Amino acid sequence: ISSIASDVAVGVKVRSNGSDSKKLRVEDSMDSPPSRVIHIRKLPNEVSETEVIALGLPFGKVTNILMLKGKNQAFLELGTEEAAVTMVNYYTAVTPQVRNVPVFIQYSNHKELKTDSALNQRAQAVLQAVSAVQEGGSPSSDAAGESVLAPAPSPVLRIIIDNMFYPVTLDVLQQIFSKFGTVMKIITFTKNNQFQALLQFSDPVNAQQAKLSLDGQNIYNSCCTLRIDFSKLVNLNVKYNNDKSRDYTRPELPAGDGQPPVDPAVAAALNKDSTSLLGTPSGTSYSSAGAFQSSLGAISPLSAAAAAAAAAGRVALSGHSGTNGVLLASNLNEEMVTPQSLFTLFGVYGDVQRVKILYNKKDSALIQMADGNQAQLAMSHLNGQKMYGKIIRVTLSKHHTVQLPREGLDDQGLTKDFTNSPLHRFKKPGSKNFQNIFPPSATLHLSNIPEDVTEDDLRLLFSNSGGTVKAFKFFQDRKMALLQMSTVEEAIQALIDLHNYDMGGGHRLRVSFSKSTI
Repeated sequence: ISSIASDVAVGVKVRSNGSDSKKLRVEDSMDSPPSRVIHIRKLPNEVSETEVIALGLPFGKVTNILMLKGKNQAFLELGTEEAAVTMVNYYTAVTPQVRNVPVFIQYSNHKELKTDSALNQRAQAVLQAVSAVQEGGSPSSDAAGESVLAPAPSPVLRIIIDNMFYPVTLDVLQQIFSKFGTVMKIITFTKNNQFQALLQFSDPVNAQQAKLSLDGQNIYNSCCTLRIDFSKLVNLNVKYNNDKSRDYTRPELPAGDGQPPVDPAVAAALNKDSTSLLGTPSGTSYSSAGAFQSSLGAISPLSAAAAAAAAAGRVALSGHSGTNGVLLASNLNEEMVTPQSLFTLFGVYGDVQRVKILYNKKDSALIQMADGNQAQLAMSHLNGQKMYGKIIRVTLSKHHTVQLPREGLDDQGLTKDFTNSPLHRFKKPGSKNFQNIFPPSATLHLSNIPEDVTEDDLRLLFSNSGGTVKAFKFFQDRKMALLQMSTVEEAIQALIDLHNYDMGGGHRLRVSFSKSTI
């Protein structure tokens, strides 16, 4: 472990070559250059590897861990430097907590962790099990692993929300949990004066990963804490699609009258479930990576919930000059992506100022939004979405502006300045577009439709973008409509291709994502 000797606090003894021991000292400081190795200090006693890993999980793959329990410290290695930068930037604004204890996070002086597996066996076993869950495999049942990493008993999670200061909607839950897999069904209800939900994934492994990452986290700063356990149910029976319940696999279900009657089997299971989570011991993971700081308007990679609440007008997203407005989008389809396509897609969540596709790495681009709030909003909604057949990754960039190429230099059209674009959706203060920000969905909202354009015209136009139109509905005045594609990816493609499409007679089609189903 000598390669990280300079990171560790004075007095830690580490066995080397079987018998020697040496004292190590700290040289880390907040001024260290970025590294994918993060040094965590002031951890509570008896902290588990799983809880430390959970601090890093929202930001990307965790590739190594070293626990120094005697000194209440740990080292976490992330898969990329970008993920580590996002993590440190986020925890600069929001104090990280483990078991409700604030902890201190900084870059390590070392670029990678070299750990002796014999000395770090337990931590490695836990990390391997977490990695298996992250990659969609079966988690290891190694005896050195944690009990929470046993095979998931059910694809259905039971969620209790403690200290519910802000409303938590179906859309909020779907947005947070869909980062971990396909959310099929959600039922919400109030029991024992607590807001609760049952949420079904398509696969138990996804439920496992969501529970591991989110249990004990706050949706908003210091409130709306998620308590998560597996339900006794393995399948939910949803009768109505409304604001209390939804079956995302059956958009044709009726809306019903408010609270749906709960299926008798569900009611019985709820009573069985109630002891399993309410009796959770205090050792549960309490990291707060999902916290929302309304004073900064900073939204974490987890809490698209904050964006949803803000869009619904419950939390004011006031501009804050201290937050970075530049995003790094990676894993792009370099054969297809253009500055214009990124401008159009990211422009759904804020006013894009500049886009630069990287010359030496054309599957990555820098996108400069009007402010940090818009960048956070775009990141929370677009990270993990599919664009041109590839799942894109969106993180905060370490850059604070996107530089234009020097005058006279040809950069092959990879950089574009959109500062004065007439297509910005949020130029006007108080624009109603702020109230209509929704996550990417298969259903699109169309507006500014000319009177003489028919349903067949629009179906044909959107079919030509390479997808299948599943449903269509005009609004009463026929100037607006809902159009449903067969997948979210097809809807993203259609929005990129057809937003601002010239319909003739001075009419430019406006396309955005809808929260409605047809």
